[in-house]
Amino acid sequence: MPDDFDPIMGFNPDNVVHSITIEIDAPASVVWQVLTDLPRYGEWNPFCVAAESTLEMGAPVYMKLKSFWSDELSPNVEHVCAFEPEKQLSWELKYIEAWPYPARRDQYVTALGPERCSYYSTDAFYGDVGTHVMRFCGPWVKIAFDNTARALKARAEQIYKGRQ
Repeated sequence: MPDDFDPIMGFNPDNVVHSITIEIDAPASVVWQVLTDLPRYGEWNPFCVAAESTLEMGAPVYMKLKSFWSDELSPNVEHVCAFEPEKQLSWELKYIEAWPYPARRDQYVTALGPERCSYYSTDAFYGDVGTHVMRFCGPWVKIAFDNTARALKARAEQIYKGRQ
């Protein structure tokens, strides 16, 4: 790490979870519709089973995340930090003393033609605690994000097929 590494929000590429990249037989606009229709997350998303936000820059995203160890739901609040229609949706958790584990989730949609696109997501864990968080949470976050990518594909393809 460089000498000027920020121990709170510093980025280390080793502390990033990458989901699978999945190709979806639906236009990027349909995938974007599914990603931004937060009230319907419980109908298709196996990890984030509830979400609420205006999706405006800086707005909170109130989520309920499903645990892989039990049927319990964990509340989570992050804030929108990137919103580029049909391309990128991101939210982040800034460092606060009560929960000193800053992170950022980025979701990417790439058009592969008029009726196809790809999707993947990342979760970066920041600062000195990032290594600890990656070791503890990285494997189950990877599973959650891969499952979400597959579920997004199924949902978007179902919606697109229903329109044809």
